[in-house]
Amino acid sequence: MRISSQEDMVVCGEAATEDEAIELAKQLCPDLVLIDLSLKKGSGIELVKRLRLIDATTKMLIVSTFPESLYAERILRAGALGYLNKQETNEKLIEAIRTVLHGDRYVSAETTQRLVTIALGKREVTDDPLAALTDRELEIFRLIGAGVSTSAIAEQLFLSTHTVDTHRENIKKKLCAKSGAELNRQAIQSMLENG
Repeated sequence: MRISSQEDMVVCGEAATEDEAIELAKQLCPDLVLIDLSLKKGSGIELVKRLRLIDATTKMLIVSTFPESLYAERILRAGALGYLNKQETNEKLIEAIRTVLHGDRYVSAETTQRLVTIALGKREVTDDPLAALTDRELEIFRLIGAGVSTSAIAEQLFLSTHTVDTHRENIKKKLCAKSGAELNRQAIQSMLENG
């Protein structure tokens, strides 16, 4: 509704899964793809990567409730041009869309400052242990926090259960969780705090 209210913008398609989005993007060749990090099947970050492989000129904007501090740099590295929190105003959404359509990056002032600091060779000091997780590990950690079982995570992300178990072990090590139960608790707590 926010987009359709603009005279020069039209929503040409909607998809719920990574594969549906890929097919629609191939068929419709949209000027911009809005992507939520949470998909019914697949991963928003993986979708960005796949769309980039199909057409390197595809402009993508992530609109999500997940913390920008954890995801903005990841999605920019994956190939999206911007990140906007879903709670932002209609004006900010339209501003972000227009910025990305123009071919420029769109992130918050805080993220811009952090990325400039990193680009200048200064190490970012963060006390957030989740920053050490890979994109895939963070996605699996988020799904654990949402109460999704290992087999359901495997199905949703198109992985084997063995691969998911391997990621769980790596996450446990990186987050210093002593057991699977402690990892589950940390994941649930993170979901409650960060959405």
